[in-house]
Amino acid sequence: MLPVAQTEPGGTRFIDALFTGTSAISVTGLVTVDTPTHWTGFGEAVILACMQLGGLGIMTTAAFLGMLVSRRLRLRSKLMTQAELHPSISLGDVKSVLRFAVLYTLIVEVALAAILSLRFHFAYDFGAGESIWHGVFHSVAAFNNAGFALFSDSIIGFATDPWISLPLIIGTVLGGLGIPVVYELSHRRRLRIGPRKWSLHTKMTLAGTAVLLFGGWLVLLALEWANPGTFGQYPWQDRFLPAFFQSAVLRTSGFNSIDVGQLNDDSLLVSMVLMFIGGGSASTAGGIKVTTFFLLMLVIWAEIRGERDASAFRRRLPTTVVREALTVALVYVALNVTAVMLMQRFEPDIMLAPIMFEVVSAAATVGQSTGITYDLSDPSKWLITAVMYGGRIGPVLFATSLAIATRKRHYRYPETRPLVG
Repeated sequence: MLPVAQTEPGGTRFIDALFTGTSAISVTGLVTVDTPTHWTGFGEAVILACMQLGGLGIMTTAAFLGMLVSRRLRLRSKLMTQAELHPSISLGDVKSVLRFAVLYTLIVEVALAAILSLRFHFAYDFGAGESIWHGVFHSVAAFNNAGFALFSDSIIGFATDPWISLPLIIGTVLGGLGIPVVYELSHRRRLRIGPRKWSLHTKMTLAGTAVLLFGGWLVLLALEWANPGTFGQYPWQDRFLPAFFQSAVLRTSGFNSIDVGQLNDDSLLVSMVLMFIGGGSASTAGGIKVTTFFLLMLVIWAEIRGERDASAFRRRLPTTVVREALTVALVYVALNVTAVMLMQRFEPDIMLAPIMFEVVSAAATVGQSTGITYDLSDPSKWLITAVMYGGRIGPVLFATSLAIATRKRHYRYPETRPLVG
């Protein structure tokens, strides 16, 4: 809200500043004011810092800073960081994972920033300083899956430019895999351990990401091929890249290279499904996460086949993991349904589909919108702010924190079986 952060002398309303700050630190990307015209360079720098801190994770960042100061990690900090990253990482690995996370983030962001900066400078005649700033900003936004852009139409002006779209896709995917997956791949590569000995989490994340990325691409391309408001406005050979871009960013980063408000209703539904699933666990992505979704699919498949246990890659899935997945999915469903019902009350003139899209985008920390964000009333802005915050914290982390404080029951009730279906 500082005068130095905004271009207009009138100032920024508290709710709009809070909305923007929450959107940046929750790496969502929804905005109620136009980013390139409303904020000064200082304001954009604040957004950049929030995106970076939000991407690394508040607890992870705090633990890492504590390590830099004291040169060691206390047990409490290790436990907090382990909860933020992934339970499969042992306490002894937390310090090395923290170093790896920061180094990995810097390497990817610098590489993407260099490619984008050169493209902006030589292909679009941006000045040297402007090119570097745009390259750095969009690199951080892509890797941290934040979706903020320094262009009023997001990336629509570069929809068919592979030197802009592909780096943003790569940054989105690499940021959405999750540090545990990347750390394991790097560690096992040094030890020359093949894919057969990868952990189940890594296998499910990589396989699920590939299925959703290419599956979403083909489905959206088929549904929007002839739509003149989206992919149909381009020659046939130029429609593949925007469709692939949309499939990649829908699962969390929130950039858009087409007008989302022009999507068909069935495409909006597919988009909401992809946003709801999200990216990898312990990543910059939101949603219920890839492993959660495919784990539930495996449970359903095992039940249909009448098998006693759900399994993947010749490994049995424990009951506790199934319960965690069900909890995450149902809490996210409850969050979305409650927010949609409230927002309908606040915005009676807006149709249900755009409201659902807006809420799912906020809860999954994606950041895409059909164009209604600018026109939301103050109650809806407060609601979406809370939804973004809740989506970033994650229901499973909240439930885990409650479970830690409870005592384990030392007895079990007699078993009975109610009717199902």
